[in-house]
Amino acid sequence: MPAEIIKGLPVATAMREEITSQVKAIAAKGVQPKLAVVLVGDDEASRVYAQAKEKVGEKMGIKVDLHVRPSSTSEAEVIKLVDELNADKKVHGILVELPLPKSIQKENVMNRIDPKKDVDGVHPVNRGYLLGGQEHLALVPATPLACIELIQRSGLDLKGKKVTLVGRGDTVGRPLASLLIKRDATITVCHTKTVDLAGTVKGAEIVVAAAGFPKLVKAEMVAPGQTVIDAGINQLPDGSLCGDVDTEPVSQIVRAITPVPGGVGSLTTTVIMQNLLKAIGLQAQ
Repeated sequence: MPAEIIKGLPVATAMREEITSQVKAIAAKGVQPKLAVVLVGDDEASRVYAQAKEKVGEKMGIKVDLHVRPSSTSEAEVIKLVDELNADKKVHGILVELPLPKSIQKENVMNRIDPKKDVDGVHPVNRGYLLGGQEHLALVPATPLACIELIQRSGLDLKGKKVTLVGRGDTVGRPLASLLIKRDATITVCHTKTVDLAGTVKGAEIVVAAAGFPKLVKAEMVAPGQTVIDAGINQLPDGSLCGDVDTEPVSQIVRAITPVPGGVGSLTTTVIMQNLLKAIGLQAQ
Protein backbone atom coordinates (compact mmCIF):
# COMPACT_ATOMS: atom_id res chain seq x y z
CA MET A 1 0.00 0.00 0.00
CA PRO A 2 1.47 3.42 -0.93
CA ALA A 3 2.47 5.72 1.90
CA GLU A 4 0.28 8.36 3.47
CA ILE A 5 1.38 11.75 2.09
CA ILE A 6 1.99 14.28 4.87
CA LYS A 7 1.23 17.58 3.12
CA GLY A 8 2.46 20.88 4.52
CA LEU A 9 -0.50 23.05 3.53
CA PRO A 10 -3.09 21.69 6.03
CA VAL A 11 -0.53 22.11 8.84
CA ALA A 12 0.38 25.62 7.62
CA THR A 13 -3.33 26.54 7.45
CA ALA A 14 -3.94 25.39 11.05
CA MET A 15 -0.85 27.29 12.24
CA ARG A 16 -1.89 30.45 10.38
CA GLU A 17 -5.29 30.41 12.10
CA GLU A 18 -3.54 30.17 15.49
CA ILE A 19 -1.13 32.99 14.55
CA THR A 20 -3.97 35.24 13.31
CA SER A 21 -5.74 34.87 16.69
CA GLN A 22 -2.52 35.71 18.53
CA VAL A 23 -1.90 38.75 16.30
CA LYS A 24 -5.41 40.03 17.11
CA ALA A 25 -4.72 39.62 20.83
CA ILE A 26 -1.39 41.48 20.51
CA ALA A 27 -2.98 44.22 18.36
CA ALA A 28 -5.64 44.70 21.05
CA LYS A 29 -2.79 45.72 23.38
CA GLY A 30 -1.69 48.35 20.86
CA VAL A 31 1.18 46.43 19.24
CA GLN A 32 1.39 45.95 15.45
CA PRO A 33 3.67 42.94 14.78
CA LYS A 34 6.26 43.98 12.20
CA LEU A 35 8.90 42.01 10.30
CA ALA A 36 11.70 43.73 8.36
CA VAL A 37 13.08 41.76 5.41
CA VAL A 38 16.42 42.90 4.01
CA LEU A 39 17.09 42.04 0.38
CA VAL A 40 20.46 42.99 -1.13
CA GLY A 41 21.12 42.37 -4.81
CA ASP A 42 19.05 40.93 -7.64
CA ASP A 43 18.76 37.22 -6.80
CA GLU A 44 15.39 36.33 -8.32
CA ALA A 45 14.59 33.45 -5.91
CA SER A 46 15.28 35.70 -2.90
CA ARG A 47 12.94 38.34 -4.30
CA VAL A 48 10.17 35.74 -4.71
CA TYR A 49 10.70 34.48 -1.13
CA ALA A 50 10.64 38.03 0.25
CA GLN A 51 7.41 38.89 -1.58
CA ALA A 52 5.84 35.61 -0.40
CA LYS A 53 6.56 36.63 3.21
CA GLU A 54 4.87 39.97 2.56
CA LYS A 55 1.71 38.26 1.25
CA VAL A 56 1.56 35.60 3.99
CA GLY A 57 2.15 38.18 6.72
CA GLU A 58 -0.59 40.45 5.39
CA LYS A 59 -3.14 37.61 5.56
CA MET A 60 -2.37 37.17 9.28
CA GLY A 61 -2.34 40.88 10.15
CA ILE A 62 1.47 41.08 10.27
CA LYS A 63 3.22 44.05 8.65
CA VAL A 64 6.18 43.00 6.49
CA ASP A 65 8.51 45.79 5.35
CA LEU A 66 10.87 45.00 2.45
CA HIS A 67 14.19 46.86 2.52
CA VAL A 68 15.59 46.36 -1.00
CA ARG A 69 19.14 47.48 -1.76
CA PRO A 70 21.19 47.16 -5.00
CA SER A 71 24.03 44.61 -5.25
CA SER A 72 26.51 47.50 -5.19
CA THR A 73 25.59 48.20 -1.52
CA SER A 74 28.61 47.89 0.77
CA GLU A 75 28.84 45.62 3.83
CA ALA A 76 29.06 48.72 6.06
CA GLU A 77 25.80 50.07 4.59
CA VAL A 78 23.98 46.77 5.18
CA ILE A 79 25.26 46.63 8.77
CA LYS A 80 24.13 50.25 9.30
CA LEU A 81 20.63 49.25 8.07
CA VAL A 82 20.58 46.26 10.47
CA ASP A 83 21.64 48.56 13.34
CA GLU A 84 18.77 50.95 12.51
CA LEU A 85 16.27 48.07 12.47
CA ASN A 86 17.69 46.76 15.78
CA ALA A 87 17.09 50.18 17.35
CA ASP A 88 13.56 50.58 15.93
CA LYS A 89 11.11 49.56 18.67
CA LYS A 90 8.34 49.12 16.08
CA VAL A 91 10.31 46.38 14.28
CA HIS A 92 10.01 43.03 16.09
CA GLY A 93 11.82 40.76 13.65
CA ILE A 94 14.67 41.07 11.14
CA LEU A 95 15.37 38.63 8.33
CA VAL A 96 18.21 38.99 5.83
CA GLU A 97 17.55 37.08 2.61
CA LEU A 98 20.44 34.91 1.38
CA PRO A 99 22.55 34.78 -0.69
CA LEU A 100 24.12 38.18 -0.12
CA PRO A 101 26.42 39.62 -2.84
CA LYS A 102 29.93 38.09 -2.75
CA SER A 103 31.42 41.39 -1.56
CA ILE A 104 29.53 41.07 1.75
CA GLN A 105 30.54 38.62 4.48
CA LYS A 106 27.39 36.84 5.59
CA GLU A 107 28.56 36.22 9.19
CA ASN A 108 29.29 39.91 9.81
CA VAL A 109 25.72 40.82 8.86
CA MET A 110 23.98 37.91 10.61
CA ASN A 111 25.93 38.36 13.83
CA ARG A 112 24.87 42.02 13.94
CA ILE A 113 21.13 41.19 14.17
CA ASP A 114 19.69 41.57 17.68
CA PRO A 115 19.29 37.91 18.85
CA LYS A 116 15.76 38.71 20.10
CA LYS A 117 14.79 39.95 16.60
CA ASP A 118 16.55 37.12 14.74
CA VAL A 119 13.46 35.33 13.37
CA ASP A 120 15.64 33.12 11.14
CA GLY A 121 17.52 31.74 14.16
CA VAL A 122 20.97 32.39 12.64
CA HIS A 123 22.62 34.36 15.47
CA PRO A 124 25.23 32.46 17.58
CA VAL A 125 23.29 33.37 20.76
CA ASN A 126 20.16 31.59 19.47
CA ARG A 127 22.24 28.61 18.33
CA GLY A 128 23.82 28.49 21.78
CA TYR A 129 20.46 28.50 23.57
CA LEU A 130 19.26 25.70 21.30
CA LEU A 131 22.39 23.60 21.82
CA GLY A 132 22.14 24.14 25.57
CA GLY A 133 18.56 22.83 25.70
CA GLN A 134 17.04 26.28 26.36
CA GLU A 135 14.70 26.26 23.40
CA HIS A 136 12.24 28.54 25.23
CA LEU A 137 14.83 31.36 25.01
CA ALA A 138 15.84 30.69 21.41
CA LEU A 139 14.51 31.77 18.05
CA VAL A 140 14.89 28.57 16.03
CA PRO A 141 15.61 28.26 12.26
CA ALA A 142 12.41 27.74 10.27
CA THR A 143 13.17 24.50 8.38
CA PRO A 144 14.09 22.38 11.45
CA LEU A 145 11.04 23.75 13.28
CA ALA A 146 8.85 22.95 10.25
CA CYS A 147 10.09 19.33 10.40
CA ILE A 148 9.09 19.11 14.07
CA GLU A 149 5.65 20.64 13.39
CA LEU A 150 5.00 18.12 10.58
CA ILE A 151 6.06 15.16 12.72
CA GLN A 152 4.05 16.20 15.79
CA ARG A 153 0.94 17.40 13.95
CA SER A 154 0.80 14.16 11.97
CA GLY A 155 0.13 12.47 15.32
CA LEU A 156 3.60 11.08 16.08
CA ASP A 157 5.04 11.29 19.58
CA LEU A 158 8.83 11.68 19.35
CA LYS A 159 9.49 10.44 22.89
CA GLY A 160 11.79 7.40 22.74
CA LYS A 161 11.47 7.10 18.96
CA LYS A 162 14.53 6.06 16.94
CA VAL A 163 15.19 8.94 14.54
CA THR A 164 17.88 8.89 11.86
CA LEU A 165 18.86 12.33 10.65
CA VAL A 166 20.68 12.34 7.31
CA GLY A 167 22.62 15.61 7.24
CA ARG A 168 24.61 17.66 9.75
CA GLY A 169 24.57 21.14 8.17
CA ASP A 170 24.29 24.38 10.15
CA THR A 171 20.96 25.31 8.60
CA VAL A 172 18.92 22.15 9.23
CA GLY A 173 20.82 19.13 10.57
CA ARG A 174 22.48 20.52 13.70
CA PRO A 175 19.55 22.65 14.98
CA LEU A 176 17.14 19.79 14.24
CA ALA A 177 19.30 17.37 16.25
CA SER A 178 18.95 19.70 19.28
CA LEU A 179 15.16 19.96 18.81
CA LEU A 180 14.83 16.16 18.60
CA ILE A 181 16.97 15.61 21.72
CA LYS A 182 14.80 18.12 23.61
CA ARG A 183 11.75 16.01 22.66
CA ASP A 184 13.38 12.81 24.03
CA ALA A 185 13.97 11.17 20.64
CA THR A 186 16.87 8.73 20.30
CA ILE A 187 18.81 10.17 17.41
CA THR A 188 21.51 9.05 15.01
CA VAL A 189 23.13 11.70 12.82
CA CYS A 190 24.46 10.49 9.45
CA HIS A 191 26.72 12.31 7.01
CA THR A 192 29.18 11.77 4.15
CA LYS A 193 31.54 9.79 6.41
CA THR A 194 28.85 7.41 7.73
CA VAL A 195 29.98 3.85 6.95
CA ASP A 196 26.67 2.00 6.62
CA LEU A 197 24.18 4.70 5.65
CA ALA A 198 21.59 2.24 4.32
CA GLY A 199 21.68 0.11 7.48
CA THR A 200 21.42 3.14 9.76
CA VAL A 201 18.46 4.56 7.84
CA LYS A 202 16.73 1.18 7.74
CA GLY A 203 16.89 0.78 11.52
CA ALA A 204 15.00 4.03 12.25
CA GLU A 205 11.32 4.62 13.00
CA ILE A 206 11.51 8.19 11.66
CA VAL A 207 13.92 9.30 8.92
CA VAL A 208 14.67 12.99 8.30
CA ALA A 209 16.61 13.74 5.11
CA ALA A 210 18.44 17.09 5.18
CA ALA A 211 21.68 16.47 3.30
CA GLY A 212 21.17 18.78 0.30
CA PHE A 213 21.78 15.90 -2.09
CA PRO A 214 19.10 14.98 -4.68
CA LYS A 215 17.37 11.60 -4.15
CA LEU A 216 20.05 10.40 -1.71
CA VAL A 217 17.65 8.20 0.28
CA LYS A 218 16.73 5.28 -1.98
CA ALA A 219 14.05 2.58 -1.72
CA GLU A 220 16.59 -0.09 -0.67
CA MET A 221 17.52 2.05 2.38
CA VAL A 222 14.03 2.26 3.93
CA ALA A 223 11.71 -0.16 5.72
CA PRO A 224 7.94 -0.65 6.13
CA GLY A 225 6.35 1.32 8.97
CA GLN A 226 8.75 4.28 8.76
CA THR A 227 7.81 7.95 8.55
CA VAL A 228 10.07 9.90 6.18
CA ILE A 229 10.43 13.69 6.43
CA ASP A 230 12.18 15.20 3.41
CA ALA A 231 13.71 18.60 4.25
CA GLY A 232 15.70 18.85 1.02
CA ILE A 233 14.95 20.89 -2.05
CA ASN A 234 17.13 20.51 -5.14
CA GLN A 235 16.79 21.67 -8.72
CA LEU A 236 17.43 19.00 -11.35
CA PRO A 237 19.01 19.80 -14.77
CA ASP A 238 15.55 19.81 -16.40
CA GLY A 239 14.43 22.56 -13.98
CA SER A 240 12.16 20.32 -11.89
CA LEU A 241 12.43 20.17 -8.10
CA CYS A 242 13.12 17.12 -5.97
CA GLY A 243 14.01 16.40 -2.38
CA ASP A 244 16.76 14.38 -0.73
CA VAL A 245 14.53 11.29 -0.94
CA ASP A 246 13.74 9.27 -4.08
CA THR A 247 10.07 9.87 -3.32
CA GLU A 248 8.16 7.61 -5.73
CA PRO A 249 9.91 4.27 -5.01
CA VAL A 250 10.33 5.07 -1.28
CA SER A 251 6.61 5.89 -0.93
CA GLN A 252 5.78 2.32 -2.04
CA ILE A 253 7.50 0.97 1.10
CA VAL A 254 7.21 3.39 4.05
CA ARG A 255 4.15 4.26 6.19
CA ALA A 256 4.18 8.04 5.57
CA ILE A 257 6.25 10.58 3.64
CA THR A 258 6.37 14.34 2.98
CA PRO A 259 6.32 15.46 -0.67
CA VAL A 260 8.74 17.90 -2.35
CA PRO A 261 7.50 20.49 -3.16
CA GLY A 262 4.47 20.78 -0.86
CA GLY A 263 5.91 19.39 2.37
CA VAL A 264 8.42 20.96 4.75
CA GLY A 265 9.06 23.97 2.47
CA SER A 266 5.43 25.06 2.47
CA LEU A 267 5.62 25.60 6.25
CA THR A 268 8.77 27.70 6.56
CA THR A 269 7.22 31.16 5.97
CA THR A 270 4.48 30.38 8.50
CA VAL A 271 7.09 29.25 11.04
CA ILE A 272 8.94 32.58 10.56
CA MET A 273 5.70 34.42 11.45
CA GLN A 274 5.35 32.16 14.51
CA ASN A 275 8.93 33.12 15.42
CA LEU A 276 8.02 36.80 15.06
CA LEU A 277 5.35 36.43 17.75
CA LYS A 278 7.80 34.57 19.98
CA ALA A 279 10.28 37.42 19.39
CA ILE A 280 7.67 39.94 20.61
CA GLY A 281 7.35 37.87 23.81
CA LEU A 282 11.13 37.67 24.30
CA GLN A 283 11.51 41.43 23.75
CA ALA A 284 8.80 42.15 26.34
CA GLN A 285 10.58 40.12 29.04
